[in-house]
Amino acid sequence: MITASLILNIVVLIPVCYFLLTNNFRMTKTMGEFTPARGILLSMYITILLASILLLLFLDVKLASALFFMQIVYKLLSPFSVKTFKNPVVISNILIAIFHLVTIYTIIKADALHFDI
Repeated sequence: MITASLILNIVVLIPVCYFLLTNNFRMTKTMGEFTPARGILLSMYITILLASILLLLFLDVKLASALFFMQIVYKLLSPFSVKTFKNPVVISNILIAIFHLVTIYTIIKADALHFDI
């Protein structure tokens, strides 16, 4: 499941980042005109993309879990910050968060997350 979640991130974020970088009309329609906030979001997306690629190459359960947890939180908060559940980005965020929640569940169920205290 970890690999599937990382691949999901990569498959989704490559076109999203490309379309944001090129100011594609679909992104403008969905996310509005370019603003500093959209630029900051792009930098977060690129960071998640690079982290996912690195974790796919050098798997670390703790780091992957932290990445998924961060994504789950911000994705589930997005309908409240955007103030709608109807935005296509919000809908995809919720679906991806559910997928990552299942991944976190399988990690915990397999007792694969150990912390040295």
